[in-house]
Amino acid sequence: MFKKILIANRGEIACRVIKTARRMGIATVAVYSDADKDALHVEMADEAVHIGPAPAAQSYLIIDKIVEACRATGAEAVHPGYGFLSERAAFPEALAKAGIVFIGPNPKAIEAMGDKIESKKFANAAKVSTVPGYLGVIETPDHAVKIADDIGYPVMIKASAGGGGKGMRIAWSADEVAEGFARAKSEAASSFGDDRVFVEKFIVDPRHIEIQVLGDKHGNVIYLGERECSIQRRNQKVIEEAPSPLLDEATRRKMGEQAVALAKAVGYDSAGTVEFVAGQDKSFFFLEMNTRLQVEHPVTEMITGIDLVEQMIRVAAGEKLTLAQNDVKLNGWAVESRVYAEDPTRNFLPSTGRLVTYRPPAEKSEDGITVRNDTGVFEGGEISIFYDPMIAKLVTHAATREEAIEAQARALDAFAIDGIRHNIPFLSALMEHERWKAGRLSTGFIAEEFPEGFKPIPPQGEVAHAFAAVAAFIDDKMNGRKRGISGQMRSARPVAFDTDRVVMLGEERFEVSVAHRDGAFVVGFGGRHEHVVTSDWRPGDPVWSGAIDGRTFVMQVRPILNGVHLAHAGAAAPVRVYTRREAELVALMPEKVAADSGKQLLCPMPGLVKAVSVVEGQEIKAGEMLCIVEAMKMENVLRAERDGTVKKIHAKEGDSLAVDAVIMDFA
Repeated sequence: MFKKILIANRGEIACRVIKTARRMGIATVAVYSDADKDALHVEMADEAVHIGPAPAAQSYLIIDKIVEACRATGAEAVHPGYGFLSERAAFPEALAKAGIVFIGPNPKAIEAMGDKIESKKFANAAKVSTVPGYLGVIETPDHAVKIADDIGYPVMIKASAGGGGKGMRIAWSADEVAEGFARAKSEAASSFGDDRVFVEKFIVDPRHIEIQVLGDKHGNVIYLGERECSIQRRNQKVIEEAPSPLLDEATRRKMGEQAVALAKAVGYDSAGTVEFVAGQDKSFFFLEMNTRLQVEHPVTEMITGIDLVEQMIRVAAGEKLTLAQNDVKLNGWAVESRVYAEDPTRNFLPSTGRLVTYRPPAEKSEDGITVRNDTGVFEGGEISIFYDPMIAKLVTHAATREEAIEAQARALDAFAIDGIRHNIPFLSALMEHERWKAGRLSTGFIAEEFPEGFKPIPPQGEVAHAFAAVAAFIDDKMNGRKRGISGQMRSARPVAFDTDRVVMLGEERFEVSVAHRDGAFVVGFGGRHEHVVTSDWRPGDPVWSGAIDGRTFVMQVRPILNGVHLAHAGAAAPVRVYTRREAELVALMPEKVAADSGKQLLCPMPGLVKAVSVVEGQEIKAGEMLCIVEAMKMENVLRAERDGTVKKIHAKEGDSLAVDAVIMDFA
C-alpha cells in the first residue's frame, strides 16, 4: 500500500480524499494556486505545494507542475478527484513515465470512455442502446446546424471532453444551434483544454440515471446500484438520490449488466460511472461514461456502505476487489443536495465573497438517520470567481425515501451561510415540493416547476404563525439580555414591562401578547390562538432550533433592524417586532424608493468580460446579445431586455467586474 499520495485537485473533493487516506494511514500532499493558499484542503493535508496563479489553466491543469510536486514530496501516487485532469489520458501517461501511480483507470480506458464521441462508438460496438446523434467532430456552426436539421430538434450540443454541465447547450432551432455551438466550444476550451463538441438528439421529458461501476486490474468489474440525478439546472446536477424511484429490480439489473459489459470491453479498472438517459416508461439509452469519481458518489456510499475512494486507492495499488456482485446490497435511501454559491432569486447567478457565517448542520448518525456534509470551505474563507461555485454536498440517509427527504429538509434549515448568496432556500423549497416527494421527476423539473425563476415562498398559515412566534421569542430573549446588561434586573422581583407586541411579517401584521408561563414562552394571537414556544436559542446563534406546541422547527436567523430575517422550508421573510407605540410611529415613515436602473446594463455577478457584442450608438432590439461575462467557469450571455440605443460602454473585454458594476448605458 502507498505511504504518501498527492491529490491533484482542490475544494471538497480534495478534503474528501484526504479523510479516507488519513483513515487508511496514508500521508497526503495538497497542491494549491494563489487563490487557494488558505484553503481547507491545504490545511488538512500533511504537506502542500504551490503550483501557480489562480486560473486553473495556469495551475491545476498543468501536468508538469503536478509531476514536479510529486517528485519534490516523494508522493507515490496521485488521486485526481474530478474535473481538472481527471479524464485526460495524458495525465496518467505522464505520471507513469515519472514512476508515479495514477489512482484511476488506465489511459486506454480514459481515451475510450472519457471522450464522449469515442465512448459512443464503443457503446455501439458493444450493442449498448445509444441516443441518436452524430459521433464525428464538428468544425463549424453551419456543419452543426446541418447535423441538427438531419437529427431533428431539439438537440444537445456537448463538449467531447466535458462534464459538470460545462460546454453543454440544448438547441430547439437552427439559430440556437449556431449560438450554442460557439458557447459550448468556448466553455470546453477554457474548462477542459479541448474544444471538440458533438451533437445528439435531446430526449424530451427524460430522466438521468447512472450506474456506479467498480473494477480492478485483474478483470473483475461489478456495479453498485444506480443514482438518479434528474433534478438539474443548466444541465448541472442539483439533487441526487440513490436508489432511483423509477427503477424496479429487473431494470436495475439490465442497466447494471450493460454498464459492466461496457466497462469490461474497454478494460476499465477503477470507480467510474456509466450514465443513461431514461424514459418515463423505463426505457434507457447510453449517454456517456465518466471514468473518474463522480461528484454524487456519497449517495452510493451511503446505501452500499462501500468507501469508493478507498476502493480506488486499493485498486491502484494492485489489490483485487474483495466484493462480488452478489455481495452488493442496497440499504435504505440517500439524498444529496449540492450547496452552491449562487443567487437563486437572480437566475442562479454565481456569488463570490467571504463566508462571514458558515455553520453546517452537525454530521451525525442517530435514530436511523445519518447526516453527512462533504465540504471544502470554512467560516471566514473566500469563494473565488476562478472555480466551481460548489460550497458543500449535504447528504442524508434513512430507511425510506420519505424519511431521507424529511431529514434533508431539516438539515438544510439548519445550514447557516451568510456573506454571500447561496441556493439553500431553493433546495429547501425543492424538498417541500409535492412532485419531488412523489418521485415524478425529469431533467426538465426545475424549468417546468419554476418557469419564472425562484422566489422565496412567503410564509403562510401555520408557517406564518411559526415565524411570528419565533420572532417574538427572539425579541423577548434580546430584550431580556439588554435589561440584564443595563442592570435593570438585579433584584429578584421581575420588572414589569409591556407584553403587547406588533409583529410585522413582511406586510402582514400580527398583534400578539407574550408571557412566561410554567417555564415556557407563550405567544397569544389576538386571544384566538396561543402557541407554546420552547428553545435553548441564544443571541448570536444563526440557527433557531426548538418546538412550537410540541412540533420541532428549525429556522435560519439573520439579525436585521428591529427584528430578524427567518428562513424555513423554502419560506423566507423579514420579521420585525415592535411595541404598539413603535408600530404607530413606523407606520408614519415614508417608504424608500429604489433608484431607476432601467437605462443601464449592470453586471449580475462578479466575473470577467469575455466579449462585448455592441458599439456605442448602435440600435439594439430586445433579446439581442450585448456581452458575455464568465464566472466560475460558465459563460453568461447578457441580452437586451427592450429595444433601445447604446449610449456609452463602460467595460471592455478582459475587465474584471464586481456585481452590479455598470457595463453600459442606454439612451
